[in-house]
Amino acid sequence: MSQTVDRALSILPLLARGPADLGQVATSLDVHKSTALRLLRTLHEHGLVYRQQDQRYRLGARLFALAQEAVENLDVREIAHPHLTALNEQVGHTVHLAVYEENEVLYIDKVESRYPVRMYSRIGKPVAITVAAVAKLLLADLPEPERRAVAERLDYPTYTARSTPNAGAFLKELATVREQGWATDLGGHEESINCVGAPIRGADGRVVAAMSMSAPNVVVTAEELLTLLPLVRRTADAISGEYSGRTPAPPTPHTPNTPKGSDA
Repeated sequence: MSQTVDRALSILPLLARGPADLGQVATSLDVHKSTALRLLRTLHEHGLVYRQQDQRYRLGARLFALAQEAVENLDVREIAHPHLTALNEQVGHTVHLAVYEENEVLYIDKVESRYPVRMYSRIGKPVAITVAAVAKLLLADLPEPERRAVAERLDYPTYTARSTPNAGAFLKELATVREQGWATDLGGHEESINCVGAPIRGADGRVVAAMSMSAPNVVVTAEELLTLLPLVRRTADAISGEYSGRTPAPPTPHTPNTPKGSDA
């Protein structure tokens, strides 16, 4: 039975590369045509493959419907939270998770730092969209026309001398973030708070959420925080792998502690 299931499932990635006839399927599986036909008929009955008029087979509509339903029912917060907690326990700094919804970037999870200084950010609260690292990551992934339209309708408050001044500067920074795959907020919202962030991607490679690590200058300098960027990126990659189904990644392992603020 397990061999039959394995063979049937092996047909799906074959057809993902394009339509194939019975002979091609049988050759790929190294089975007789009658066996391949039996497997294809079963998949066809469930809507997972479709036989075209030229007698070749392709992936069926039911497969796409199931994939879409699975994506819609994924909870990125539920998947990410153990990883965020593990990262927080490892380094001690505040960790955020954010998404882009209805023209706002919102925090959907937060793990507080272990030291007394607390950050003003709250779950469900919009971030300072023109300066926050998570906002830059989410907006940088938008198609260029949408990215430009968003940038041009935003206001650009001067929170600090390092705040993004205008749409042109913001678009330039988003282009950099898009290319390098990570973002920072080094005193852009509050002079004393620095932040580094990385994107969380779905199976199609698009950014579905962004995470960040933030800390005040009195705890670590901006330069010291930047040395933790590889750890942030590895955590984001682990969440991405689990969210997209590429890997059943466990939470980032706990390690001993090291020695909270503003938008990240």
